[in-house]
Amino acid sequence: MNNGNVQYIKQPDELQHEHLLGMLIDQLNGMVYRFRFDKHWLMEFVSNGCFELSGYSPDELLNNAQITYDEITHSDDRERVQNEIVSAIKNNQQFDVEYRIHHRDGSIRWVWERGRGVFDYDIQENFIHGFIQDITQRHQNETALAEAEKRYRSIFENATEGIFQTTYNGNYLEVNMALARIYGYDSTTALMQDLKNISRQLYVDPYRRNEFIQLMQKNNKVINFESQVYKRDRSIIWISENAHAVYGTDGELLYYEGTVEDITDRRSYERKIAHQATHDVLTDLPNRLLLTDRLQQNIQNASRENVQIAILFIDLDHFKNVNDSLGHAAGDILIKEVAERLRKCMRYGDTVARIGGDEFVLILPSIHSRTEMMSHAVQRILDMIKQPCIIEEKEFYVSCSIGISIYPEDGKDAENLLKNADMAMYKAKQSGRNNFQFFTEELNRIVIESLELEHRLRQALIKDEFELYYQPKLSTTLNKVIGIEALVRWRTPDKGLISPLQFIPLAEETGLIEPLGAWVLDAACKQLKSWSEQGLTIMPVSVNISPRQFNQPDLLDNIKSILHKHALPAELLELEITENCMVHDERKFLQTLQEMKDLGLQLSIDDFGSGYCNMNYLKTMPVDYLKVDRTFITGIGIENDEKSRAIYRAIVAMAHNLDIQVISEGVETKEQYEFVNAINCDAIQGYFFSKPLTADDFARLLKT
Repeated sequence: MNNGNVQYIKQPDELQHEHLLGMLIDQLNGMVYRFRFDKHWLMEFVSNGCFELSGYSPDELLNNAQITYDEITHSDDRERVQNEIVSAIKNNQQFDVEYRIHHRDGSIRWVWERGRGVFDYDIQENFIHGFIQDITQRHQNETALAEAEKRYRSIFENATEGIFQTTYNGNYLEVNMALARIYGYDSTTALMQDLKNISRQLYVDPYRRNEFIQLMQKNNKVINFESQVYKRDRSIIWISENAHAVYGTDGELLYYEGTVEDITDRRSYERKIAHQATHDVLTDLPNRLLLTDRLQQNIQNASRENVQIAILFIDLDHFKNVNDSLGHAAGDILIKEVAERLRKCMRYGDTVARIGGDEFVLILPSIHSRTEMMSHAVQRILDMIKQPCIIEEKEFYVSCSIGISIYPEDGKDAENLLKNADMAMYKAKQSGRNNFQFFTEELNRIVIESLELEHRLRQALIKDEFELYYQPKLSTTLNKVIGIEALVRWRTPDKGLISPLQFIPLAEETGLIEPLGAWVLDAACKQLKSWSEQGLTIMPVSVNISPRQFNQPDLLDNIKSILHKHALPAELLELEITENCMVHDERKFLQTLQEMKDLGLQLSIDDFGSGYCNMNYLKTMPVDYLKVDRTFITGIGIENDEKSRAIYRAIVAMAHNLDIQVISEGVETKEQYEFVNAINCDAIQGYFFSKPLTADDFARLLKT
């Protein structure tokens, strides 16, 4: 709502309340409405119950779009109904009226309508709010009862609700069969013989009868008086009573009479709704709402008892890979399995909650030291989570990262404790995953800096702060440049160049790698086209594709669009793909590679030897190059490191046998160059020949 310059923004609790209210309205057995009280009686709101009531959808009735409610009202009843409503509104009274309507299926239905006129002061308009319910069955029942009455059958005996008359002291004077059935008796006689004292024998709470009496004495009636009562077999049900006091002509109380309805199902549904509001649907663990409430209660208890509380923020490692490779159904299986394992780690009084996709929080009250945490609870959780999980008849392994905050030293309220535990979890992720970290002030500083860097990284894409450097690939046999690798650099106005080692992992973690990767592809192709227009001899440019970017469903379409935009043939673009892209779905990985190859692209497996590549699949990979991970070439310069040399020779020999060329990256010394040249490595990259160059410097290199 916007009143003047003040804008009211709905809070989460209000939105939840509105959602719950809307859901409850839709569950009502009838139609809730709002009419504009004018000559057109324009329908401004109608609940979904209108379809069952009338056969017409809300869209057909709203704003009198296709039919008005007045038109479906029976013509014989129309004037009477309008007169009663208008009269009640003019006298500022609630109206109750029964009449007939024409159902869309051609049948005549009896309905009961209750409502009231409402004046909206904001827009100075009158409205009618009300509720309409189908009472056709009830009307038919009343007709049937009237006919039965002619045959001397009692309405009392045939009512569907329980009906009773009791004395002030709680003895039954009369009951009907419906009440006997509600309480589990075969006859009214059995009920009256058995229940001699209602307060002691019927109500679960023996003081409930006293409350009933007090309301009667005050109001001469009770409405929707809900209680738990015992049935004959001692099972417990919920009932709702409506009753009033009956007095004689002399004003003396004769008895109480009323009706009883079994509302056990309704109360069960209400409990279910309340449970769903505070629990996760998938795992039935407490959700964030209930977690926060329990944490606040634990803080209050810990403050009184002068003890500590541990908050463990748990996030599964690489959970997205499970969803991407096996689907969300498999991901749900894993989440439920992890939830069950966390339950088994709990002590009495602990709380475990699921607050998001693969995020869980544990509250461990009354801990005595951090040492206790490390040696018991946390290590037990790490060990249990990393046990194999069977999904689709396959063993799947997952680990978790845990961040820990301690009350009161890391925060004195639920919000800060959860925030600090989340920070510590983030640090555990950065520290290699499958470990835990405690919150510290230093960690807070690091996380804040990381958040600031993330913000600046997002802005850098908008402000065009990225640029490409180009590192040549030198053929060892031809001794000339045969290719280029485009390397992204981030130049900030105040801090100059920021290392890719600092911002690339952050971009991957936050999803910014996708727009950044798209920019690199476009910028590299644009530069290649520019060199071509300058008359320079151009050669294939290679671009790194991250695992996250590789799994984009529209990656190939984007590449086609970029090549078309810059009028470049596909063979001038080389994609460098890491082995990590295939770790969870080798079939899809190989299929995507083949689609890229069919497009005409050149393909390289980057950082070969550092990932999880199955050698058996290498023979089926449609790749042109293997770029051996720089850790192997680093070992060449170490004295007596024959193992690195042997591995390198084996990789080169294997690749050549598979008709794949080998590029050695990270070649920085003469000794390393002579070694890779001696074992017939096809090309090199590294500072021994050239460091990464700006576009202008590389153009000068091409001219030489």
